[in-house]
Amino acid sequence: MNIISQLMDFILHIDEHLIHIVSQYGTLTYGILFLIIFVETGLVIMPFLPGDSLLFAAAALAPQGALNIWILFSVCFIAAVIGDTLNYHIGKLVGLGVSNHPTFGRFIKEEHLLKATNFFNKYGGKTIVMARFMPFIRTFIPFVAGASRMHYTYFILYNIIGAFLWVAICLGLGYFFGNIPAVKDNFEIVLILIIVVSVLPAVISAIKGWKASRK
Repeated sequence: MNIISQLMDFILHIDEHLIHIVSQYGTLTYGILFLIIFVETGLVIMPFLPGDSLLFAAAALAPQGALNIWILFSVCFIAAVIGDTLNYHIGKLVGLGVSNHPTFGRFIKEEHLLKATNFFNKYGGKTIVMARFMPFIRTFIPFVAGASRMHYTYFILYNIIGAFLWVAICLGLGYFFGNIPAVKDNFEIVLILIIVVSVLPAVISAIKGWKASRK
């Protein structure tokens, strides 16, 4: 099984993997979740790691006593804020020309940066908040904000607001709906729907941009 299929298996069966992680590592699970959220938001070369689905699945374990929802919120919120902050500073240091770098260019595609840049230019500071709910886009937007020299005071404000809303909403949905029998019995389908709904705004934006360019 290659790394892509392993990642897909982890994402689609994340509830089962989390149960195994909790049973094996106990309280260290919070550290593992912190690391995943931090890397997904903080390293621009890792946009494919789970975010929304991970928060939803982790929160679904809280009512069962496997995880504490308040510790979970604190850990994921801090990881999301620090991750975006690191990403911002990397973008400020490296710049948008990173896609031409012989090493990093293999992981950071120019078209991804272009989409994130256009999205950022269109919505400004609000993009930092909106992008939290868009897989892939949320990994590139802080990088673009740093490369575009967005004022750090504004960035950190939007960063905190976006992280709070993202973590609170995803955890809240998982906590209150993750253990409903219909959801629990079809968890894989629910996770796919979460991913589709998360990606939908970016797809709609891309279609509108394509139609505008045709005109």
